[in-house]
Formats: sequence, structure tokens, C-alpha cells
Amino acid sequence: MGTRAMIALTGLMIVAMALPAPAQVGDQTWLRLFDGQTLNGWKASENQGTFTVENGALVAHGARSHLFYVGPVEDGQFQDFELRVDVMTESNSNGGIYFHTEYQETDWPRRGFEIQVNNSYNRDPRKTGSLYGIQDVHQTLAKDRVWFTEHIIVQGNHVVVFVDGRKVVDWTATDRRLGRGTFALQGHDPGSTVRYTNIYVRPLPVLDFPIVDYHVHLKGGLTLEEAIAVSQRRGVKFGIAENCGVGFPTTNDAALEPFLKKLDGRPVYEAMQAEGREWVGLFSEEMVARFDYVFTDSMTFTDQRGKRTRLWIPNEVQVDDKQAFMEMLVGKIEKIFSEEPIDIYVNPTFLPACIAEDYDALWTEARMDRVIAAAVKNGIAIEINARYRLPSERFIRKAKAAGAKFAFGTNNGGKDLGQLAYSRMMARRCGLTKDDMFVPKPDGQKPVQKKGLPRR
Repeated sequence: MGTRAMIALTGLMIVAMALPAPAQVGDQTWLRLFDGQTLNGWKASENQGTFTVENGALVAHGARSHLFYVGPVEDGQFQDFELRVDVMTESNSNGGIYFHTEYQETDWPRRGFEIQVNNSYNRDPRKTGSLYGIQDVHQTLAKDRVWFTEHIIVQGNHVVVFVDGRKVVDWTATDRRLGRGTFALQGHDPGSTVRYTNIYVRPLPVLDFPIVDYHVHLKGGLTLEEAIAVSQRRGVKFGIAENCGVGFPTTNDAALEPFLKKLDGRPVYEAMQAEGREWVGLFSEEMVARFDYVFTDSMTFTDQRGKRTRLWIPNEVQVDDKQAFMEMLVGKIEKIFSEEPIDIYVNPTFLPACIAEDYDALWTEARMDRVIAAAVKNGIAIEINARYRLPSERFIRKAKAAGAKFAFGTNNGGKDLGQLAYSRMMARRCGLTKDDMFVPKPDGQKPVQKKGLPRR
């Protein structure tokens, strides 16, 4: 290996070893925007090759380009928030962090505000931490090739910026609120190299209740130990669910024993996902009561032709008349709620692919009211599902007004557990508080102990 190659490799190793640890570990109010491995959730404008991922950091190096956040957190529309980003610059490098902006194909962002990244780029006197062109910083506060943190707080018409904990900007717009928009990272010019990592946002106001993900599966190779590690790192308690019913390995009490034994004493909830309508005849009341809670959905049932239907499998779904299908589906949901001893209704308002595009038209006010009324009457919480982004905001607002309880769930299909982005966003938009949220019932008060299992 030549001398230049060795120098380059050494430089990469130094950067990798010096990568800062996330500051938000264990605090469930902070959400990660960059996964440390890919550009998922981000979209570059012109000169897309300017942005790469190396050693856990986003690297901006090349012709002018801007990398916009387009991921699921708050649907990329942030109004009041805290943002923390760890940054490292090379010598004579310029960069920036934009907020309240929007994606555009070319040029410098025309909308929003820029927080400057510049420690030694002498062609611009505005230094790191500047609220660019509004309240500028002329003192160099951070060093090249050393990680530093920019912490930006926006509330109403007020902007505060910290660099490594030192307040450098405190600005209030006197004539307006600042609006909303997404974030963007700047690739300034071919001579600049800036690294960004540990990109975390905390939408404001902060939800006033502990976050629980009640719908986690050990799927896609995800182990219990890995799930617990993620739970503890995020400060979010998990409910680990076993799929129980026809078509799954777990179809009787004996098959449930290994699952319960594995979770016994671990810092998670033990959950039963009751699959299909046959589950009530497969397990004893005593076994069901050993779980912290039970949830089900209306995605598996026998249709009006006597055919067992799973709504997520297209070739099992037959819809001749959309309205008639919806009436049948709502009737099925009401029957499930009245008969089955469940705590949470998950994947709520899910529609098969063949009619999903008509969701807003088919879920009429009257149909929503029927489902919500049945949930409230039977004390069943409604899941706000992050995977399918269900139910709609309109449904959640109606359910809250009717006194329904809610639960958050990712319903992961693999190892990626997500961050409950849709659930959190809906809770914030709809003004949910701790009094609106589901809490598992104590022994003796569980639905199966109060209602029992229906006779079949």
C-alpha cells in the first residue's frame, strides 16, 4: 500500500473511531432522522452524488446539492421542534442545516432558514451557529476535524441555537410565526467536506405520557434480546406479541407455554395476537388471562359466501359491490367487539388493496361512528398503527370525542421496528393526553375474566 493510500485510510479510521455517541439514548421524546447506514428518508437535489454515507455519517462533498428530509416523522412538516445534529468539518469547508424548508430540484433553498456550518471557510464571515443573514456569529466556536453539536430550538416565532451547549443565537421574529417545513443539509461546493450524524428531532409540544409500542413481533430474525435493547435505547416499552390462531404454529395452550416462559420476568409486556375468529375456541380462559393484554383485528373472517378471507392477501378477497362489502365488514367488526374478550383493536379500518384508494369515501361518518361506538361500549382501545398509517386523522378525532382509548403499535413485519412516527404525529395533531391512552388491566379485570370466551 502506498503512502498516500495509508494516509487516506488512517484518516477514515480516525473519523470512524471519533464518531460521537447519540446524545438522545434512552429518551423516547427524541426521534432519529438518519439511520447511520443509508439515505433512506432523505432526497438530494441537483448533483445527488455529493451525498454519501461513510462510517455512520452523512458526508457532503461535491458540487452544490441539498439533502432534504422526506421521511415519515411528522410527514416532513415540522413547526415547533428541537433538532440536534453532530457535525464535523474539514479545513476550509462550508455547510449548513436548513429548517422550515421544502424540496426543490436546483439552486439554494428559497424557503426556510439556514443555520451555518463554517469553522474556517474564510470567503464567508458567518461562522458556525449563525442564523444565516438574520443573526450572525462572527466568532469561531468549533474546530475542524472535531465533532461538535448544533442544537436548534424553534417555538412559535422564537429561534435559539446552541453550539456544544453554548447559546449563540436568540432571535424572535416580531411580525409573524415562522411557519413549517422540512430539514435539509447543505453540500456547498467541491472544496468543502462536512459530515453529519446523530440527527435527532423532538417535535414540540412533547407528548405528556410514556410511549409504549404494544404491537411488536419477533419476526425477520429479531430476537428478544435485540428487541429489549432497542426498547431500552429508545426509552419505549414494548409489548411482544405471539400470533395465535389457525394458520400459525400456536393453536393451543401447550404451544403458548414456551412463549410465556421466554418472556417471563423480562422488561416487556406479554401480548396475545388473536388471529381470525376461530381463536376463541382454541385456548382456555385461564391461558388467555395470563397475558397482559389481547389484541385482534378484522382482517381475517368468513365472508358472506362462507369463504375464509384474509384482507391483506389479494386473491382471497372478493369485492363485487364496495358498499355491500363495507356494510359486511363493519358488521363483522361490531360482532368481534361484542363477542370477543380483547383489549385492543389493531390495524383499524384496514381495507384490501382493491378498494384501499377509496378509503375516505368508503369510511363514511356513519360507518366510523358505528365502529367507534362499539369500541367505547365494550371498552376496547383503538390502535394507531404506524405501519399502515391507520386509522385516519378524521377517525381518531371522532374516537377521541366519543371517549375512546388509544394504543400505539408498529406491527413490524421484520427486524425494523420503526419509531411510531405516524402514531406520535396523530397523537400530537389530535391532542391526545395520558387520559386517552390504553393501560393494561390488572388481574381480575381483564376482558376474558369479565366477559369470558364465547361458546362456539
